[in-house]
Amino acid sequence: MRPKRSADPVKAAHQLYLEIIGEAPIQPTPENTPAAVAVRRGAAEGGEKRAAKLTPERRREIAQKAAAKRWGKRD
Repeated sequence: MRPKRSADPVKAAHQLYLEIIGEAPIQPTPENTPAAVAVRRGAAEGGEKRAAKLTPERRREIAQKAAAKRWGKRD
C-alpha cells in the first residue's frame, strides 16, 4: 500500500518523479511494520485458542449465525 499523495499537484508530481527514478525515501507501510505483524500474529493465535475452548455445538451456532448474516437471512 502506498502512502497518500499530496493534494498539491506540484508536490505530488515531484514525489512521483522521485519514486520513478528510485530516489524517494522508503517509508514503511502500516501493514509491514513489526508492530502490525505482531498484532496480526497475535490475533490469529487468539482465534485459534478461542476456537479450541468452544464446544462443537457452540462453534456450529456461531457459524450458522455468521452464514445467516452473510447471506442476508433473518432468524
